[in-house]
Amino acid sequence: MPFLAATKELDMMKLFVDSRYLSPYAMSVFVTLREKRIPFQTAIIDLERAEHLAPAYATLSTTLRVPSLSDGDFHLSESSAICEYLEDRYPDTPVYPADLRQRAKARQVQAWLRSDLMPIRQERPTEVVFLQRSPPPLTSIAQAAAAKLFAAAQALLAADGQSLFSTWSIADTDLALMLNRLVLAGDDVPERLASFARMQWQRPSVQEWVNKARP
Repeated sequence: MPFLAATKELDMMKLFVDSRYLSPYAMSVFVTLREKRIPFQTAIIDLERAEHLAPAYATLSTTLRVPSLSDGDFHLSESSAICEYLEDRYPDTPVYPADLRQRAKARQVQAWLRSDLMPIRQERPTEVVFLQRSPPPLTSIAQAAAAKLFAAAQALLAADGQSLFSTWSIADTDLALMLNRLVLAGDDVPERLASFARMQWQRPSVQEWVNKARP
């Protein structure tokens, strides 16, 4: 749905995403909404045309980024904040662990994936994941970041290797995306982690985002 058309209707929650559906953070919120079965509309922001810098969008996104969420006259930016808001607002279908400490760990994973591992994000952008681009080999700096990712993921994964905690959480999707930047590029990834990423990728809510038509 075009951005301007979407802003005229205030009766349904709206998720503002990039026009190419490449944002890993927009994906995280999209999956959260689908898992919770919350009705919502998708509103498109064309980053290449700088629509995120338009005054109209500034009233919806304080940080001028995607994703952002409009819930009536309430507007919120930053994917982790949005996911936590949705969890508090619609707690009946949780996307975070019920256990206090596991929930804190899930949020730790999300915060870490958003603030660290920049060499991986630079050398394995989401075009590799969603547009099947073939990138050059990793530099030594990115290889070091990948080793850090692998060590942390191995330590965090539950014994069965199917999820981070006793049940699925949105942190599983976020971690799978970071790993799939490497898996789908053909990089060497420990099989336990590659298997986790492939399995998480088959979740219906994830597949719906993966299979979006992209220009």
